[in-house]
Amino acid sequence: MRHRVGGKKMGRPTAQRKALYRSMMISIIEHRGINTTDAKARAIQPEVEKLITLGRVDTPHNRRIALSKLNNKDAMNKLFTVAPAYAERPGGYTRIVKLGFRKGDAAEISRIELV
Repeated sequence: MRHRVGGKKMGRPTAQRKALYRSMMISIIEHRGINTTDAKARAIQPEVEKLITLGRVDTPHNRRIALSKLNNKDAMNKLFTVAPAYAERPGGYTRIVKLGFRKGDAAEISRIELV
């Protein structure tokens, strides 16, 4: 039973999964959205939402936390310039739009983007 087990394993070791999530979060912040499989989009959505909530208030502490999650200063700076636009919004900063199925393996493709 998977009771109270958070997150998906995505068929990867922990280090690879963290690196995958980190690179996807950086891409979403830099490009305001990416196309990926539906499972990856659903797995990364809560992480991106937490980062944007963190970026709404620009303090040194929040910057350090964001830098530890992203490990990329350019993406962190962009996060703190984009996130204040969501200051009045109580949540739901991202949306997932289904695009169809990938031709090679019929994986469901979705676009996760900032609202």
